[in-house]
Amino acid sequence: MWAGAMYRYMAPAHSLCSGMGGDDRVGSPAEARARVPLRLVVILGALTAVGPLSVDMYLPALPQLARDLSAGPVPAQLTLTSCVIGLALGQMVAGPLSDAWGRRRPLLIGLAAYAAASLLCAVAPTVETLIALRWVQGAAGAAGIVIGRAIVRDLYDGAAVARVFALLMLVTGLAPILAPIFGGQLLRVGPWPAVFVVLGCAGAALFLGALLGLRETLPGERRGDGGARGSLTTFRTLLADWSFLGYALASGTAFAAMFTYISGSSFVLQDIYGLSPQEFSLVFGGNALGLVTAGQIGGRLVGRVRLSRLLAVGLAMLLTGGVGLVVMVLAGAGLAGVLPALFLVVAAQGLIGPNAMALALSGRPARVAGSASALIGLAMFSIGGSMAPLAGVAGPHTAVPMALVIAALAVAACSVALGTRPRRRGRPDRRGQRRADVGLPGEP
Repeated sequence: MWAGAMYRYMAPAHSLCSGMGGDDRVGSPAEARARVPLRLVVILGALTAVGPLSVDMYLPALPQLARDLSAGPVPAQLTLTSCVIGLALGQMVAGPLSDAWGRRRPLLIGLAAYAAASLLCAVAPTVETLIALRWVQGAAGAAGIVIGRAIVRDLYDGAAVARVFALLMLVTGLAPILAPIFGGQLLRVGPWPAVFVVLGCAGAALFLGALLGLRETLPGERRGDGGARGSLTTFRTLLADWSFLGYALASGTAFAAMFTYISGSSFVLQDIYGLSPQEFSLVFGGNALGLVTAGQIGGRLVGRVRLSRLLAVGLAMLLTGGVGLVVMVLAGAGLAGVLPALFLVVAAQGLIGPNAMALALSGRPARVAGSASALIGLAMFSIGGSMAPLAGVAGPHTAVPMALVIAALAVAACSVALGTRPRRRGRPDRRGQRRADVGLPGEP
C-alpha cells in the first residue's frame, strides 16, 4: 500500500523524465512548485543524512572509546578519518553501479552492509579492527547519499531539483545538530558501543523504508552500459564538461568552508572565546537553523527566481561571512563580531547546496546521474577533509587559521562559480547536436 501510494504521488514528477530517453528537458516554474510527497522527503532526507549521523553521533564517544580500547588520541581519531574516507570513496562505486543496475539494488545492498558494519563496530576488539570496520561502514553508507541524490534527478529536473534538495535540508540540516546531542545523551545510559548499535538499527530501518517506500526510478532502457570502462568514460566526460565541473567544485569548496567550521568551531568558541558546552550547543544549533531557513526560503523562490541568482546570493553570503570572519578575528572584535560572520557562512549553504547541485545534475541523462552525484560527493568530502585540519595549524590559542581557511574557500567557491554558466537549451555541441539546458528557461 505504501509503495502504491508513493507511485501515485510521484507519477507527475516522473513524467518529467519519462519518454525522453537521454534528452532531458527543464522543469517549468509550475513544475518547480509541483507537489513533493512527504514520504519521499523523509526517506531521501534520511538517506542523505547517513554521513552526518555516522560522523557526528560518534564524536562524544571518542574519549571513552580510546580508554576502553587502550588507544591513544591519534588511533582514536583515525576511526573518524577512516569513516570519512569511506564516505568519499564509496560514492565513486555506488554511483556508477546505480547507473548500470538501477537504484534499488545497490541502495538496498549498501544499507544492509551499513547496518551490519555498524553492529560489528559495536563488538570490535581492537582499535585497528574498528578503523577497518568504520571504513566499511562509511563506504556502505555512501550508497544512501549518492543514490538518494540520483533518485531526485530521476524524478525531477531543472528548478524542481533545487526545490526537492531544499526540502531535504529539513532532514539533513537537523542531523548535524541532533546527532551529537543524541550521542552524548546515549553515553549517559550506555557505553560507546551503544552508539553503533543505534546506528545499526537506523540502517535497518532505512533498509525497510527503502524496500517498502521507494520504487525503481531508473528503468532498464535508461540505464548505462556498466563496467569499469564505461564508468571511466562517464567520469572523463563529466570532468571535461566545465558546466558540470564548475558547479561541482563550487559546491565542494563551499561545503569545505562549512566543514572547516564544524571541525574547528568547538575549539575556537569554547577554548578561545570561553563559551560553555551548553552555550556552544545553542550557537551551533542557531547556525544550523539558519541553514535550514535559508534552504526553505530558496526552495519557495525556485520557479520565480533563477537558480543561478539564488546560487549567487548564497555565494555572496558565504564570501561576506568568510572575509568578515577574518576581519573580526584580526581586529579582536570578540564574539559580537565572530558569531554573525559564522552564521552567514553556515546559512549560505542553504542556498548554495541545493542550487549548485541542481545546476550540476539537471539536464543530464538519468543514466549518468549516479556517476555525476558521486563526483560531486567526492569533491565535497575530499576538499572538506583535506582543508579542515589546516584550521588548527597554529595551535590552540588563535582563531586566525580557521578564519583564513574559511575565507580562502569562500573566495575559491565564488571564483569557480564566476567562470561557470548554465548550458543553454538548444545550444549545439561539438558534433552539431542540440543539448538540453540545466537551469530555468531563459537562465543566463
